[in-house]
Order: sequence, then structure tokens, then C-alpha cells
Amino acid sequence: CSEALVDAVQYLVELVAHMRGIDPAMLREAAADDIIIDTASFIDTKSSIDKNTEQEIRQLYAQASTVVFTSMNAVEAVAAVEHNHQPSWKIFCIGETTASLVKQHFGEAAIIGTAGSAQELAAVIIKRASIPEVVFFCGDNRRPELPAALMDNNIKVNEKVVYKTSFTPHLIDKKYDGILFFSPSAVESFFSSNTIDSNTILFAIGQTTGDTIKKFSGNRIITGTVPGKEELARQAVAYFKSANALHQLIKLLL
Repeated sequence: CSEALVDAVQYLVELVAHMRGIDPAMLREAAADDIIIDTASFIDTKSSIDKNTEQEIRQLYAQASTVVFTSMNAVEAVAAVEHNHQPSWKIFCIGETTASLVKQHFGEAAIIGTAGSAQELAAVIIKRASIPEVVFFCGDNRRPELPAALMDNNIKVNEKVVYKTSFTPHLIDKKYDGILFFSPSAVESFFSSNTIDSNTILFAIGQTTGDTIKKFSGNRIITGTVPGKEELARQAVAYFKSANALHQLIKLLL
């Protein structure tokens, strides 16, 4: 690799070290194969827990509840209410990153079901057949599939909005061989201000994100085979390694 490339990789490694769900070592591995990975964020998330919601969460901490997380942002927002306290919750969650945070904050034993997407997680919950109600911690821009499926199967959904998502669109001045999308919101934000070449390969972290991409582009879409941000990045790197050429990828962060 050239000195300029090494410098660029070092900068990217420092940047990604502050991001969640991506191992900086993965960037170094990609650079060794002449694959440049740029990073950009097209959404911003912030906790929206007010005093009333905080009190409700504290009450839930004292109860044996069945809880659903479909976002790492929700896990972090809820965990911040009661530091170092593990409630008697039975937790369903999606994705490697979200599940990892649940283990960190609430303990691995609390997880009783996981899946790769919200739709699949709903099916896992429904199959339990003995769950009358769940607490769904989510964002203000959450997808409707999971709560709709649960309610259609007579499972009450106690929804608690604990974070807000804002679009932060901006123009991308490079042409990329591949673009990775980690959420439907990132897809919407990106395409609100950008167009892409017809030969750009689009990678989606899950089926819902892939379906959202289809609303904006007819390009080829590759959906992650294993849930997780780093897993999708590695899948994209493996795809372009097989082409034997220098490629650039951009990650659109959740």
C-alpha cells in the first residue's frame, strides 16, 4: 500500500474506533486487500426520555416484564436510566450489535429469543404462545411490522419511545463501487440528497432495509446473511476481494 493509503487508513481507524459495531481491525484488513472504506453518518439519534418516561422505566425495572429491543439506541437509552442494575426481564432482541449490548447491560441470561429482523423476531415471540404482553422500547421512527404482527396475534404491545432519529443528509462527492446501509432511516436520508451510478452495489443489513432501498433504486442489492454491522462490512469486503480490483465502500451508520 502507498504511504498516502496508509495515512488514510490510520485516519479511518481512529474515526471508526469511536463508532459502535465495527472493529477497527476490519478496516486494516480491508486496506491490506486494497479496499478503501469511507464512513459517513446520515442520521442522528438522541435519547428522548423525559421525566415521565424515566419514571415508567424505573417502575418497569422493578417488574418481571417481557421486553423487546430492535435497536442498540433503545438499549443504551434504557440502560442509562438505571446504571449497573439488571432487572428481572425476559428479553427478545435482533442483530448481533443489539444483542451484544443487551448482554452487557442486562446479562446474557436475560435473552430468551433473537432474530435477524423485526419480522422474524415477531414470529419468535408469537411462537412462544404464552406471552400476553411485551414492553417495546423503540425510537420515534420505528418500523410498524413487529408491533402490528404481535397485536394481530393478540399480544399487547406497551410501546415506550426512548430515542429520536433525525435525518442528516448531505452530498457525497465520490463515486463508490459499493454502499452499505445499516437502517431504513439511513437509506431515506441518503437518497434525499444523493443519486448513484447504476453499477453501484448496495448492501443492506436486513430485509427491511433492503425493501426500503428498492423504493429509491433499481440497483443490485445484497442483503446481509448474518445480522450485524461488522458482519455486513466483512461480507462486502469479501465480495469485492473476488473482483481483484481497488474498490471503495461507504458505510452509512445506524
